[in-house]
Amino acid sequence: MSKILVTGGLGYIGSHTVVELCSNGYEVVIVDDLSNSSLRVLDGIESITKSSIKFLELDLKNLELTESFIKSNNDIDGVIHFAASKAVGESVDDPLKYYNNNIISLLNLLTALKKLDKKINFIFSSSATVYGKPDILPITELESIKIAESPYGNTKQIGEEILFDLVKSSINFNVLSLRYFNPIGAHSSALIGELPIGTPQNLVPFITQTAIGKRDILTVFGNDYNTQDGTCLRDYIHVIDLANAHVVGLNFLNIKKESNYYDTFNIGTGKATSVLELIEGFVKFNGIKLNYQIGNRRSGDVEKCYAEVSKANNQLKWKSKLTIKEALISAWNWEKYISNEKL
Repeated sequence: MSKILVTGGLGYIGSHTVVELCSNGYEVVIVDDLSNSSLRVLDGIESITKSSIKFLELDLKNLELTESFIKSNNDIDGVIHFAASKAVGESVDDPLKYYNNNIISLLNLLTALKKLDKKINFIFSSSATVYGKPDILPITELESIKIAESPYGNTKQIGEEILFDLVKSSINFNVLSLRYFNPIGAHSSALIGELPIGTPQNLVPFITQTAIGKRDILTVFGNDYNTQDGTCLRDYIHVIDLANAHVVGLNFLNIKKESNYYDTFNIGTGKATSVLELIEGFVKFNGIKLNYQIGNRRSGDVEKCYAEVSKANNQLKWKSKLTIKEALISAWNWEKYISNEKL
């Protein structure tokens, strides 16, 4: 049984990935600083997997503590690195937070792992934001990397560059950078899902919180874009499909015989959905009303962003399977569960 370290494993994507890893026979160790997550997520993971998961609260920005942890867990075979701040809008407002958290934590983790002097399969949680404003749609991995539209996107560009340079210099790292598009939805059990602390930075939790009455109104940021209904186009992928891509990625790296391997893969559905289409779908699929209004554009947003995913389909043998309908229903079930739990 391979032992996998999942950083940020109590976050939204991380928690679902831990569940998928466990169901595929991996032993998992989670570290998380709980800055944007909750220990109740660990309870949800353990309820779903019916197993006890090793967890340590750890801030990867502390190099000494990070090195101590890695030294005491030197039997790990792979790492999935989720630990990072992740909101585009917040990164525009507070760029130093993002550069400090996202870059320093990655550097400290890699510094500690390099001292193990053993082969490590490493999956980096990257983002479609690395493409900035794309020249050609759908976006392939050959799209040129431009100046990022947000500090968040820039930290993902820098992270990829760090890993690329590391792989060139060390025989001990094989790396995949998975460039996510827009994850939505929750586990079918409704025991884990997206759990934002404070005001949601992503669309779907803002939709569900408005629908249940936590928020008075949802604001759509702009309806004057060059799209069919004037709102931004995105590639929305069910979080379970995204989580599964990490398991497939690890399996892919496990059978790689060469060292110094690095590659990037788009992880999306290849389908574009507008913000208004997503809102209307949520209302239709769940049979509820939603109070929303049109507002001004938001700084850092790209007009159109959706993936060409044939590389992941062909090389990783991975493909998204779940629908937007399934994602939106599961997100609403999760919102109802967590709201009742808090009562």
